[in-house]
Amino acid sequence: MAIQVNIVGLIILLMLLLILLLILIACKPWRFFFSRARSRSSVKSGELERPLVSDEVGVVREESNDLTRTYDLEGACYQNEGLLRSPRTHGLVHKQRLPTTTPYVAQGDSLVLDVIADATEEILVGQTLKHPFVTDHLAEIRRHNRQEDPSAKLKHSLENEKIQEFVPKAVAYQSCLSLEIVSGPSRGLCFNIQSTDASRLPLTLGRVPPSDLLLKDSEVSGKHALIDWNSNKLKWELVDMGSLNGTLLNSQPINHPDSGSRHWGDPVELASGNVITVGTTSSIYVHITSPNESLIPFGVGVASDPMALRRGGKKLPMEDVCYYHWPLPGIDQFGLFGICDGHGGAEAAKFASEMLPKVVAAILSDSPKREMVLSQRNASDVLRVAFSQTEESMNYHYEGCTATLLLVWADGDNFFAQCANLGDSACVMSVDGQQIKMTEDHRIVSASEKLRLKEAGKPLRDGETRLCGINLARMLGDKFLKQQDDRFSTEPYISQVVQITQTSEAIAILASDGFWDVISLKKAIQLAHQTKEKYSADTEKSTEKIANFLLSEARTLRTKDNTSIIFLDFDSTFRVVPCKVDCK
Repeated sequence: MAIQVNIVGLIILLMLLLILLLILIACKPWRFFFSRARSRSSVKSGELERPLVSDEVGVVREESNDLTRTYDLEGACYQNEGLLRSPRTHGLVHKQRLPTTTPYVAQGDSLVLDVIADATEEILVGQTLKHPFVTDHLAEIRRHNRQEDPSAKLKHSLENEKIQEFVPKAVAYQSCLSLEIVSGPSRGLCFNIQSTDASRLPLTLGRVPPSDLLLKDSEVSGKHALIDWNSNKLKWELVDMGSLNGTLLNSQPINHPDSGSRHWGDPVELASGNVITVGTTSSIYVHITSPNESLIPFGVGVASDPMALRRGGKKLPMEDVCYYHWPLPGIDQFGLFGICDGHGGAEAAKFASEMLPKVVAAILSDSPKREMVLSQRNASDVLRVAFSQTEESMNYHYEGCTATLLLVWADGDNFFAQCANLGDSACVMSVDGQQIKMTEDHRIVSASEKLRLKEAGKPLRDGETRLCGINLARMLGDKFLKQQDDRFSTEPYISQVVQITQTSEAIAILASDGFWDVISLKKAIQLAHQTKEKYSADTEKSTEKIANFLLSEARTLRTKDNTSIIFLDFDSTFRVVPCKVDCK
């Protein structure tokens, strides 16, 4: 019996020793002794008295002190001596622009002046701010100055002044960001900021102070999201700060995929007309202007919602993309408004929404073509070529989208509107009480598509309602399906040109099929006119309210698809700015 007890005790002792050995191997405590010994042996006597940052860099650090900020887990902002920290562990890069410098590089007995017109240093989160570029060259200058005579110094000083004359000076780009909370407990609250107001940037959105835009919504995190000006891209960017309920931009999530990790999301560019949703009920309308921006001479309202299959259920993936540009870059008389509804994903819709405006702008930048549109009052060829070139540039084999594009241009006191479309997103106008359908339904079961296929000698078979599993006969993308069945088409429908005079009462509604599945064209026009009359006293915000009301009607009627709406009111002449503010 005693022998058994001794054996058991010996086994337990061996197991404890084995566990202790494994712990030592895993922790490797001896590495601290070796590293400390190496660090002692590598320190030189001169380095002990040398400061970590040279005195000359103090000027640079003082100039950029406003840019070096720190954020705690909830996003509270406070000044820091030179360390930039953040709960976000990846993706976010802060860029700090250094002053223009002209460092000297020694080559034998002569100097070569290396002009750096624009030095940019990337500073990762959690990394101490450093200026090795400046300190290295300042040390090089000091070493060389000790070696050369006064006449050489004077020569180099004159050369430096001469070359500095050709160094371009940085010009600050000014942009004004206006935010208005259009839904939720804090509805009606506004916030405005300029890109040049560095002392107020970045701005935070959250439920508690010191957030810049306070939202009294229990579903909003204490520090929910952050907006900052990217001076390199000249764009406003939105970042989710690891919020619990996430952040949506135009109904698409921008927060980190792992919502429970509290990691920050990736920066996303903001554009005028975007809608930011924090929590589930608080929506913020974005408007961006610059001092030289042209006025939009009519009302524009945008609203979108991914919707859910059942009331209170999980939201559907958002595959709609709605956009507008007024004016087109370099073309003051023209603007466009569009909706792309993706299927199989949202990437094809995003690509088309970026490509179509670029192609249209490129065509109209040609003066003869632009003058032809104005003289003939018809842009059919422009729209047809734009759709053709966009389809050719799309490399999406298993993903596609609809496309509805309304081109509007001004000629004197009149406006002209013409629409082109592929798919089942639709546009309807009402001019002086007359309803005008601007698009054509391209679903397989529509009368126009049945007729097209019959005239092409490829009629639908009895009971056939889909081609290769899809209910559309015309769309962008879906290259694989088009290779399998040649009955698919990319030829857009081009509407008639609608003239809108100065005295006309005209509106236009563009919407994806999620809206038209539950509301008819006639009903949509009636609802828009009724809502417009209701908000007639509030002309500045009426178009946004009408778009949101139409969206709420589709939600009430329980649409089961993504829904996006663009509402245009040609009867009102005002600038689409949610908050009155002088940004100059």
